[in-house]
Amino acid sequence: MNKEGSEQTLVLIKPDALKNSLTGYVISQLSEFHTGLHFSGAKIVQVNKMLATEHYAEHKDKIFFPSLLDYIMGFDHYRDEPWKRRVIALVYQGPDAIAKIRNIVGPTDPHIARENKPGSIRALGTKVPLKDSAGKMVGERMDNLIHASAMASDAEREIKLWFKPSDIPPLMQVYPIKVSDEHYYFKNGILFLTYEPGSVCLIAPGDCVWESDLEALRLLHKGLASKCSVESVAAKYLINENR
Repeated sequence: MNKEGSEQTLVLIKPDALKNSLTGYVISQLSEFHTGLHFSGAKIVQVNKMLATEHYAEHKDKIFFPSLLDYIMGFDHYRDEPWKRRVIALVYQGPDAIAKIRNIVGPTDPHIARENKPGSIRALGTKVPLKDSAGKMVGERMDNLIHASAMASDAEREIKLWFKPSDIPPLMQVYPIKVSDEHYYFKNGILFLTYEPGSVCLIAPGDCVWESDLEALRLLHKGLASKCSVESVAAKYLINENR
């Protein structure tokens, strides 16, 4: 595939869309017929806390952060049905993918979407009041059905958070990859080059990984500063792992 002028974006079909049986509608709205884009990655994910925390890292210090985690992890919509807690993660690819998807998705706030972009996907969403333990309203949670990357830097960070290179066909991979010549194991936020009891092997020699992830692991293992945390690299390798 000619990667020149080709762009990728992450889309998440969230638990509220699944709960309301809107999956087919969302995918049809984002179809190649409407957008000129095509799939380059897809997976069903039971979102763990590490992945949720890294996805919403920019909101860590905000009062609604815990609610965001419960929302994307499926607790709010499937509290008594844990087997249904999931998100559909998709990568769309093609010219101007980010702008095309964002246009169809609509504004982040469902109320604004209904007012300014009727017919957009998020216009079908809602807002839920958040209360503290005393019953006082402290904010709102937006059940806006879908996530779509806002800009190119966000798309790259998010795709690398949710997808390994092997989740995307080789001719559709647009970010640099590299073959590892070392093992990297992970346990309780710590990296190891050799196996430790209870650790998870993230990368083995011969594995193709995102070049930026490999560089981050090398720096972090040496105790040096990196552009991303070890959790942001590790999260994708623990998706749907029963650990």
